[in-house]
This record gives sequence, structure tokens and C-alpha cells, in this order.
Amino acid sequence: MKKLDVYIIKKFLGTFFYAISLLIIIVIIFDISEKVDDFLERSAPLHAILFDYYLNFIPYFVNLFLYLFTFISVIFFTSKMASDTEIIAILSSGISYRRMLRPYFISALFLTLLSLLLSNLIIPKTNERLVDFEKNYLKTPRKDRANNIHMQADNETYYFIKNFNAKNDEGKDFTLEKINKNRGMYYRLTAEKIFYNSDSSNWTLLDYKIREIFDHEERIKRGKKMDTTLLLSPVDFTIVVEDLKEMNYMELRNFIRVEKEKGVRNMKKFEIEQHQRFSFPFATLILTLLGVSLSSRKVRGGIGMHLGLGIGLTFTFILFMQVSAVFATNGNLSPLLAAWIPNLIFILIAMYAFFKAPK
Repeated sequence: MKKLDVYIIKKFLGTFFYAISLLIIIVIIFDISEKVDDFLERSAPLHAILFDYYLNFIPYFVNLFLYLFTFISVIFFTSKMASDTEIIAILSSGISYRRMLRPYFISALFLTLLSLLLSNLIIPKTNERLVDFEKNYLKTPRKDRANNIHMQADNETYYFIKNFNAKNDEGKDFTLEKINKNRGMYYRLTAEKIFYNSDSSNWTLLDYKIREIFDHEERIKRGKKMDTTLLLSPVDFTIVVEDLKEMNYMELRNFIRVEKEKGVRNMKKFEIEQHQRFSFPFATLILTLLGVSLSSRKVRGGIGMHLGLGIGLTFTFILFMQVSAVFATNGNLSPLLAAWIPNLIFILIAMYAFFKAPK
């Protein structure tokens, strides 16, 4: 490895870790000032605050902003090199523009592998202690309000519920259907509201209607209230959000597969998370190429001009990321495509900037 490679790698990684370390310290200080009353009110031990909460919070925070701080770091130190005419000196010495990019991509590849390791192996482990601390000293796990759930209990029994509130175990617009391959649907139970009774482990149905079909005969029964047992529990309708944080990639993939086999359809949030655990690390490589291509020229305005452009593109990337996730969660956009759309758009921008930069 030549001196040039070592020089750029040191600048790249040094700038990145220095910037992310400063931000972590600032965020921790603000977080402590915000949560200090909760810590005191619930008598959280100091060693638990330091080692169970904040020490396990650092890997999550680093990975959350890794690709964006990579982009800003590349723009910052490359723009400074351009202002000091170092880029001109490097290219004038006979080194091609593509050759100059090699140390950039070595550093970016290191950060990409670090992000993959953090996302899929390390953070799920550290989040276990982080979530336990939050349960004990900060808050209880938040459960999603489940909507439009389709579920299969066995070969013939299917459930549908339009809305289920985990706080009071109450659901609206409940339907149970029994369908036989030969007979078709032979039983259908609907109810406007449904409640779970934890004491008796049964369900209460309000304003229900039962439709039974025997050969060519149909029987309909209506009522205001009925207690019954179902092959369901409130847990089947809700997912603890913190569980997602504690799953590594294989656990998350298996969880999605099992839930889909049960007939659960509202798994897009989990599928997006699964694909983002690979798309976000690879964004580091794309944003590195874009950052070098934009900031390697000496322009009027210098570092400030490059940083302003970089911050603007950073917010644009986040916007694409959020919009695509919303379209996937609430629309028909594929979770795989939603996770990779920002990368696909920015790789086109990066390639254009790359081919234009040497000119």
C-alpha cells in the first residue's frame, strides 16, 4: 500500500470517527438531561445507566448515522484537500482519478462491513440489555395497534379483524370463517366488537351473527353478546415493537416466514427492516463515490460550498428513504424495492458525478 493510500485512509477514518464521537457525546449529554428525572424517580443504578443503557446505545447510534456521516466526512476532508491543492498535486504526479479512489473504497468497504456486523449481529445483542433497562426504568414496551389482520388458525379456520387495540385487548369488525376444500365455506361468525377476558381466557363477542351452511340448508343466528373460546390470544394480534430490535437477521427472516405461514399479512414493517439491514450498509459505498466526485474539485466557496451541497443531498437521501418506506407500509410498493430505492437513485447521481468529476 502506497503512502497516498495510507494518507487518505487515515484522513477518511480519522474524520469519520472523530465526527461521530463528538455527536455521540453531545447526544448522550442531551439524553441524560432529558431522562434524569426518570432515572431519579425510578432509582436507576448508576452502573446500569452507564453500562446497560448508554454503552449499549452507542452501537445502535453509530450504525444509525454511519452512512450519512461517511458522506459528510468524505466531503469535508476531500474538499479541504482540494482547497489546499492536494488533489491537483496527486493527479499531476501521474496518478489517475480512478486510482485515487482506491483508498476511499478501502475505507468505505471497512465501514460497510462494520455496519453489516452491527446491524445483523451486534446490535440485536446489545438491544436486549437496552430494552430490559427501558422496561425497568423508563417505559413499557409499546405494542403496535394492529389493523386489517388476516390469520389462519388451522387448515379450515381463518380469522380477520379490522382493528385491534392491545391496551385494552379490544377489537372491531371480527370475522371467523371455516372453509372446507370440498364443501366451501360452511361456517361464518361476525361480530362488531370483541373483548378478551384474561380471567377466564375466553372472548366476548358483541352484536354477533352466525351463519351455518348444511348441504343446501342455511341457518342464521344473531345475538347481542356471546362468550366463546377461540384458537387465539391477544398476542397473536399484536407485536411488541422492541422485539424487532432484538432479532438478528436470521431470527428476523424466520419470524417473518412463520408469521406469514400463520396468515398474518401486516408484516411489511418487518420486511422493510430486513432489507434495510443490507441496503443501508451498501449506501456507504454509494455515498462515498458521490462525496469524492462532488468535493474533489477546487471551487469558489471552498469547504462551505461542498458541505452545504452535501447536507442538502443528505436530507434528500433521508427523504427518499422515508417516502419509500411509507409507500411500502401503506401502499403496494415492494418492501425490497422500498429499501433499495434511495440507493438506486443515488447510484445514478453518483455515477454521473463520477464521470463528470475528472473533466
